[in-house]
Amino acid sequence: MLRVAALVWLAAAVLQSAHAEETALYQAYWAGLPAGEIRLTLMEDPAAYRGEIQIRTEGLAHLLSRFRGSAVSEGRLAAELLPAPTRYDAAYDLRKAHDRRLSMEFAPHAGGGLVAERGPADTSKKPPLAEPFRTNVLDPLSTLAAIRHELRRGNRGSFTIPVYDGARRFDVRVRILPKREGDGALHLALTLAPIAGFKGETSEDGDPDTAPRPVALTISDDRRLMPLSMSVSLGYLPLVVELSRWCAAGAACPW
Repeated sequence: MLRVAALVWLAAAVLQSAHAEETALYQAYWAGLPAGEIRLTLMEDPAAYRGEIQIRTEGLAHLLSRFRGSAVSEGRLAAELLPAPTRYDAAYDLRKAHDRRLSMEFAPHAGGGLVAERGPADTSKKPPLAEPFRTNVLDPLSTLAAIRHELRRGNRGSFTIPVYDGARRFDVRVRILPKREGDGALHLALTLAPIAGFKGETSEDGDPDTAPRPVALTISDDRRLMPLSMSVSLGYLPLVVELSRWCAAGAACPW
């Protein structure tokens, strides 16, 4: 009976998420000060996913970095496997770097699986990591799709996601914390574990970039499974991202 109930729950979750698209706006704070705004759109159906994010800084963070950027990720979903990304494209500006592009295409690998290759629009100057570090990995936005996919499947334990962001290879270790009675959210403890491409790899002392970094992530415990908040240390100071408002389906979502 428990197995039948689990199958019924999974089928209902798939039906509810079919062609579902959710958009939300978030406010970021760094050291307690407003640091930027984020617009996140996630779409899933039973076989595919698409994620889009737009970021713009404000306040001190804007004065220091002049950062603004956007990214799009697309891929396929399979019942019991990690998502299979097909492409990842990001565009961003910094104070001393304008019109930068990060483009990855995921091609079949000779030994099976997929390998991340740079697309023709990529402007990266740093050499890509060796192929083994780019094989069977997810891009950063696909990582969120993988977390939501595991939650929809009913996983309330732990799992690890291999990630490559075009320059660095790291693991995202995910642990779903026990839910408190009456809480309408899921609380996840994430650890970003560096693998390759980080500064200080040859140093005996290392530096903050080479240390595992904890991240606290809260996700709505409903059919949307949308992020509600996130906190992480950035430059020894806390970066907190909080949901500002939901956007109506199919409607414009201005900042």
